[in-house]
Amino acid sequence: MRYTTLLIVALLAGCYSGQSSFQPGKIRSSPSPQSPSTPARSGLSIELVTGKTAVGHRDFANAKKVLPRIFAGMEEEFYCGCRYRGNAVDLASCGYQARKNATRAARIEWEHVVPAWELGHQRQCWQDGGRKNCTATDAVFQVAEGDLHNLVPAIGEVNGDRSNFAYSAWSKHPEPIYGACQTVVDFRLKRVQPREEVRGTAARITLYMYHTYGLRMSKQDKQLMCAWARTYPVDDRELRRNERIVQWQGSGNALVTDPQRIKAACS
Repeated sequence: MRYTTLLIVALLAGCYSGQSSFQPGKIRSSPSPQSPSTPARSGLSIELVTGKTAVGHRDFANAKKVLPRIFAGMEEEFYCGCRYRGNAVDLASCGYQARKNATRAARIEWEHVVPAWELGHQRQCWQDGGRKNCTATDAVFQVAEGDLHNLVPAIGEVNGDRSNFAYSAWSKHPEPIYGACQTVVDFRLKRVQPREEVRGTAARITLYMYHTYGLRMSKQDKQLMCAWARTYPVDDRELRRNERIVQWQGSGNALVTDPQRIKAACS
């Protein structure tokens, strides 16, 4: 097992109690000249676990091993609502039509709601060697990249098209680009409008990740995420997903379990 020491505030103080916690605190690293990717000591260690039954934070490679269990019985793709089994997508179940890459459209990939680029591009590890280097050397990035709250099943083609584009909303009746799928990508302006059914979930995940990992969010993006979080309430599926993440990661997203926390996150 690997250990990483992080500067943790109240957000993760109850991480291993199994209780949901959310406060506008942040996980940050304080790089030193000798070790630019090593977080500062805080007296609290986060253990990066590897087993399928262990409880704790995982890196992305090990997170992918437990995600099928988290979504067991809820095998619905995030952006278009297709059913899937294993890694195979039932494209007919949501009327999906491949835009360009039929091979990638037929498989499920694990999508970062807040893109890995957003998690890492301002970190020194990214400047020194991109995502691959951050995954290998930066402890904070490893935790963020493998955070189960930020990972959802997505059609591979949509995952690729989304890239690191920000979420946006610009049309009540967007022109479809994937058959009947209601998620659309604006490649020219580099933005994505997710279908309405997942906007609340996407917003609560985004707010959680930005607060947890000390990311910078523009005023416009924050206003949109807060509006979506309020407009689209938590459903049973989102609650069940959160409960299962608590079982494997040890902490939940309190924006899901306590709607009053939206006020704190959006103040």
